[in-house]
Amino acid sequence: MNILPFDLFCRVVDNFGDAGVCWRLARRLAALGQPVRLWIDRPEVLARLLPALDVQAGEQVLDGVRIAPWHRAEQAMPPRGGVVVEAFACDLPPAYEAAMAGRDCLWINLEYLSAESWVEGCHGLPSPQANGVSKFFFFPGFTPSTGGLLREPDLLARHADAQAQDRGVRLQALTGLPTAPPADALCVLLFCYPDAPLAGLCAALADLERPVWMLVPGDRPAAAPRDRDGLRIRSIPFVPQSRFDELLWCCDLNFIRGEDSLVRALWAGVPLVWQIYRQAEDIHLDKLEAWLGRARWPAPAAELTRAWNRSDDDAVARSLAAALREPVWSEWRARSLAWRDELAHLADLGQDLLDFCLRMHQTR
Repeated sequence: MNILPFDLFCRVVDNFGDAGVCWRLARRLAALGQPVRLWIDRPEVLARLLPALDVQAGEQVLDGVRIAPWHRAEQAMPPRGGVVVEAFACDLPPAYEAAMAGRDCLWINLEYLSAESWVEGCHGLPSPQANGVSKFFFFPGFTPSTGGLLREPDLLARHADAQAQDRGVRLQALTGLPTAPPADALCVLLFCYPDAPLAGLCAALADLERPVWMLVPGDRPAAAPRDRDGLRIRSIPFVPQSRFDELLWCCDLNFIRGEDSLVRALWAGVPLVWQIYRQAEDIHLDKLEAWLGRARWPAPAAELTRAWNRSDDDAVARSLAAALREPVWSEWRARSLAWRDELAHLADLGQDLLDFCLRMHQTR
């Protein structure tokens, strides 16, 4: 087996998203037999996803990954003949970057996930550097012309095994809830940014003719209303990243945020509403439209996603009510499952990155 040592650098910008993607990629590369060091500037954020992490430790090995605080990289040497990954265009420590030229390193700029068509033309392109180190852009994505999405080889099989078991039992074991939702309840996961239009969401859910359980990981948003009519809002523990999939699999509709949560919700194969990370001049809305173009949700579901990201309570209430009515609800569920299966034919991001780096090293 070909071995490439990886150094992966992560600066936390988007709450849990950056740490979540980097940790999942680091674990995937380690599972593929590669030595991996993860340098992170805010280990306390990663610790929310990885409770076994001791933020006071100088470095620690978990799941085959050596985790170290960012500042220690100033005195570290890049892996000779290995790969240095700067996640999301974070700047490397100057002393570390200067040392790369004499270490025969490959330099990867791992970009943010995007559904925009231009990423296909940029994926894998070289980026000439003054120090002579070979640097390349690497884009996750939704088409064969990108690096694909992170996916463990047994993920869909584990999902199928879980779905064969009683949902209420799974949910209670995962969250510690004293009672399980009724079998006919619509289970909704709410994982959102503080500006989400919760009033419109809860108004639409409370008006349904079936019971609704809304599960809120961690602290309940300050604006979240209390139980009303058939709507029950339940705070649940913030689950470790390794069990987040199980939570998504227990729900019929997932409201999620950021990049890592989006990808995992897609693998769940059920309807989801994505709250994209806000950017200046509303650039994020163009990215959202590109993603909706690939998702091909029914029109009410697409409008719900737009309204959710505009923080428009009235539009959320109207579009959610329409999206949950038949036949739209069945169409949305079917499309969610079909897209999941389409994406499963793409490359796994971890394997594809490893294969790309091996090819680049062999051709130099």
